[in-house]
Amino acid sequence: MSKSYAMTGWRIGYAAAPDVLIKALDLLHGQQTSGACTIAQWASVQALTGPQDHLPVFRKAFEERRNLVVSMLNQAKYIKCPNPEGAFYVYPDCSAALGKKTQKGKVLNTDEEFIGELLEQEGVAVVHGTAFGQGPNFRISYAASTKQLEDACQRIQKFTASLI
Repeated sequence: MSKSYAMTGWRIGYAAAPDVLIKALDLLHGQQTSGACTIAQWASVQALTGPQDHLPVFRKAFEERRNLVVSMLNQAKYIKCPNPEGAFYVYPDCSAALGKKTQKGKVLNTDEEFIGELLEQEGVAVVHGTAFGQGPNFRISYAASTKQLEDACQRIQKFTASLI
């Protein structure tokens, strides 16, 4: 619901799958969360039963943003960014940057240090991939404006180009 219907942060969704998978999801979900609030439930009903003409427009916009981010990150020194098939995040590999030094002489040993220095030097906030079992990568969302994404990717390019 969050991206298709611009309900980011509402933390509500649904699944369609074979019974055995739904039962496993229900078991897992029932032990980790409580029910969604009624406001989010009713908003979801309205989203699902209302006009759907925006969906192709949203899909195209996200595809263009994904392609932009992947392309720009693959142009950054020491970064390899695979093209995801779904979601709204990319997980660029920054392993080639590990062992490199910042201009201030700090050696980057982990993806967490990489993102900390990226934030410190260029003001770009991303999440280290180790938090998602994806180290040494970092996670960047492309659910932002094209202008913001271009700026962030240019800053990442500048940061990686400065490593020695």
